[in-house]
Amino acid sequence: MAAVQPVLQGHGLSVADKKVIRLYAKFEAEEESGSYRRYRTVLRGVMASLGAKLGFEPTEADLEVLPRSVGSWPAFDDTVEALVRLKKRYKLVILSNVDDEMFAETAKQLEIELDEVITAEQVGSYKPALANFRFAVDRLGVPQDRILHVAQSLYHDHVPAKELGFTTVWVNRPSRWAGTGVAIPADASPDLEVPDLGSLAAAAGL
Repeated sequence: MAAVQPVLQGHGLSVADKKVIRLYAKFEAEEESGSYRRYRTVLRGVMASLGAKLGFEPTEADLEVLPRSVGSWPAFDDTVEALVRLKKRYKLVILSNVDDEMFAETAKQLEIELDEVITAEQVGSYKPALANFRFAVDRLGVPQDRILHVAQSLYHDHVPAKELGFTTVWVNRPSRWAGTGVAIPADASPDLEVPDLGSLAAAAGL
């Protein structure tokens, strides 16, 4: 985690990236469960939990490191070009686990106009809550069998989407964290697996 490691090092800690990733995934899932809180608050809670677990007291500046970093989180290398190709035939909808304001910063990197953006802030809960997927169906106003849910996270996306009967595509990008990415482990059975979004666009003939 590029944003977290400088904080840890500033407190004299050397923690392997893999351990940081696993702790981040665990604490984020805990922070996102229960009553809804804005994503900035969730991320501050993640840093506080990291401090409690690893033995340091985060400063106010430390607590703001993750919220401030969201807008600069880069899209995957394959994302923009593939979305441009997919946009030629399909409507593109984002179902995001961040706030409206934070996603507005991320959207600047995508270089396309999305047909809908649905955030956790709008729903009042975070994926993997089923409410987020039901909200999307209601917002889009199309039959569920015309929705293809494409995502990397088994835990946040494929488990709840398959429970509700969505057709899903798992973007299982090559990663140091193969199979789960930055999420807690989960079991799901996507309908199709691709290594990147470009492969999905190619499979669609685009």
